[in-house]
Amino acid sequence: MKNVDDLIESAAALSEQGLSRGEIADELNVSRETASWLVERGGEAGGSAVATDLEDVHVDWSTIGRDSGRLAAVGSVLADLFADLGTGVAAERVALVVGIEKAGTPLATAVAMELDADLASYAPRKHHWEEGDIDDQEGGSFSRNFAAIEGRECLVVDDTITSGTTMTETIAAIEREGGTPVGCGVLADKRGVAALEGVPVRSLVQVIPVGREG
Repeated sequence: MKNVDDLIESAAALSEQGLSRGEIADELNVSRETASWLVERGGEAGGSAVATDLEDVHVDWSTIGRDSGRLAAVGSVLADLFADLGTGVAAERVALVVGIEKAGTPLATAVAMELDADLASYAPRKHHWEEGDIDDQEGGSFSRNFAAIEGRECLVVDDTITSGTTMTETIAAIEREGGTPVGCGVLADKRGVAALEGVPVRSLVQVIPVGREG
């Protein structure tokens, strides 16, 4: 991705494939509001524009995701970030890593391999989202093809944090399943949070917007 026009084109293509706006947001690593703007702009004549009314950052980590060796290396680094959670729980003793679909699951797989842990996969409710309040959407779910949550301490892995909504939802879902989330890890944190719902957050990169008043 080089510019906004590329994002508009990609959003339009994904929309034509039948993806929801929540899934498009996930694919392009942008907020749901940005995904909506991109889809709507793609349907307008001309198409090219600068999103001056949006506050967001697009994170393109495809150079990592397309190469298994790089993905494994980043998984090792993410696992190392969990070594200092400040929770009294040693990462190497955590038996389960939870990946948030779609992009978080391959990252979680790499982390789980590094920690010799089991793997779980969570599909968030944003994948059903088209418009309106995200709280009105159907709840997310854990895949039955992966490890069970109950009674286990869990590390949560995703590619980015934009608003924190999906990570917070996943933390709550783990707790409902009887698990204990002890840490969250991402490639890029666009919100700059140290913790969500009391669970420590670690990121490889923090994206901090710098603005000027007046």
